[in-house]
Amino acid sequence: MPALVGEMTWNAPLRLLGGLHALVLTGRASWADLDAALGNANLPSLAARAIQTNEVRRSWTLLPCFLEIARHTGGDPFDLIELGPSAGFNLLWDRYRYTYSAGTWGAPAALLELDGEERAPVTGELLRLAPRVRRRVGVDLDPVDVSTDEGALRLRSFVWPGQVGRMERLERAIQAVHEEPPELVQGDIAEELPRLLAERATDAVTVVFLSAVLGYLGDGGWARVRDALDAAGRDGRLAFVWTDRPAEDVHDYWGLWLRLWPGESPRLVAHADFHGAWLRWLAL
Repeated sequence: MPALVGEMTWNAPLRLLGGLHALVLTGRASWADLDAALGNANLPSLAARAIQTNEVRRSWTLLPCFLEIARHTGGDPFDLIELGPSAGFNLLWDRYRYTYSAGTWGAPAALLELDGEERAPVTGELLRLAPRVRRRVGVDLDPVDVSTDEGALRLRSFVWPGQVGRMERLERAIQAVHEEPPELVQGDIAEELPRLLAERATDAVTVVFLSAVLGYLGDGGWARVRDALDAAGRDGRLAFVWTDRPAEDVHDYWGLWLRLWPGESPRLVAHADFHGAWLRWLAL
């Protein structure tokens, strides 16, 4: 394996499987002949790619957080900034349709419909709100351009064989990005966020959010992000949605946290599955 993936890091097996899957998806190999696939001359370069995924089902857990922001801030439009957006699927959350026990949200003709298991329900009051998104921008060290064959294949290759529903959601999310591509900025989150916050408009609510990037920031990067948000919050309306550990010390699901500026402390609003399969809504 080292000859195929280089140094044996924690993600080497995943990169190798992603490379093999890319060969299969493009007709250059078959799972039925793994020896031939492992000997394919294209495999080392494919297995060298950094792992990159974009779980659009997380929008199903994020939507109630955005609606909670709308409930507190009124009818002003949202300007979105996502930290670690990958291809930007979750920047298009208002373009999808959602089902919860209290009702549906979004256009009936939306390209993508999302649902999951509610372990504590989202209120119908929230689902009646309809915030308008005016701008969508994301910052990522390695953004994925799914308008290219290479970018789309990269995301497909890290969806494992047999995950039919996940692949179907991915294909529809790719189509949604083709129709309305968000603005993706390549750069360090801690460096780019202060610039984006300094440029924000005063006639909208700036909504910064992240789903899975926190673990990659490190303590120093996370502190710089918090400092940038605190500084911007002193100058205007700002909301931040992020995933972190829940209030209790558990490791098999996320806490979804929300903070609004001015005047609010961080609060835990939900527990959620890492990939968006279930949600326990906690906010009252």
